[in-house]
Amino acid sequence: MNAPARGQRTSVWRILRAQPLTMAALAMLSFIVAAAILVPLLSPYDYATPQWTRIFTPPTLRGGQVFGTDGLGRDLLVRVMWGCRVSLSVGAAASLVSVCIGVLWGATAGYRGGKLDAWMMRTVDVLYSVPFIPFVIVLTVVFGRHFLLVFVAIGAVSWLDVARVVRGQTKSLAQREFIEAARVLGVRTPAMIWRHLVPNLLGLVSVYATLTVPAIILFEALLSFLGLGVQAPLASLGTLVADGAGEMQANPYVLLIPATFLALIILCLNQLGDGLRDALDPRGR
Repeated sequence: MNAPARGQRTSVWRILRAQPLTMAALAMLSFIVAAAILVPLLSPYDYATPQWTRIFTPPTLRGGQVFGTDGLGRDLLVRVMWGCRVSLSVGAAASLVSVCIGVLWGATAGYRGGKLDAWMMRTVDVLYSVPFIPFVIVLTVVFGRHFLLVFVAIGAVSWLDVARVVRGQTKSLAQREFIEAARVLGVRTPAMIWRHLVPNLLGLVSVYATLTVPAIILFEALLSFLGLGVQAPLASLGTLVADGAGEMQANPYVLLIPATFLALIILCLNQLGDGLRDALDPRGR
């Protein structure tokens, strides 16, 4: 790592540390991630095995079931932690895929310009016009219900915003002196994008990726709530909220606990995105 890059990282971290809300969001998200990893490993209960004698047991410290049980007697703490695992995994993986596709698409369109740019962005416009839920239903009918379908469905639409943002920034960077110098030296388009444009887009892309993850988690929660996402007995926060909605009056904790974790994850990720944006672009504050 060279000295300028190390200095920039130090500066970003210093700005982030000066933001109490951002550091609190980072601490809370780290705690949730650690709990999602460790609790299912340490708990004597699993997320799938019913316990017919403990159906809808309220939250209690007795027996270690601090979040109570659901309608099949399964430990709600373990299921919520598994739900956090699934939702965060879908958010991180789909965000990574969408960022990779969006950066390559947007950078190529912005740098090459002309007819290629027009064709690529009209493709984006056409994909924008495709209704999301009917698209997922069609994929479900054609390929069947599978966990990977969630990644495919979300990744097929989530990269469009990234491509537009990256294209606009690339068109601005293409007029800079270092790009003109590299062009004069005969640097080809793939090398130009990979070596010169992408490194200068990393700050923008990092911020946008951080803000994309909560949107993708909400997409996954919506799909699971509608019964098009993760299938039983595996659970995401969306499926747990959907299950709890039917017990909202009789057993409200079955809804409130996973909904609280979903809200906390979304709030923490949004706050981290805002803090990272301020750290990478202090002039925008």
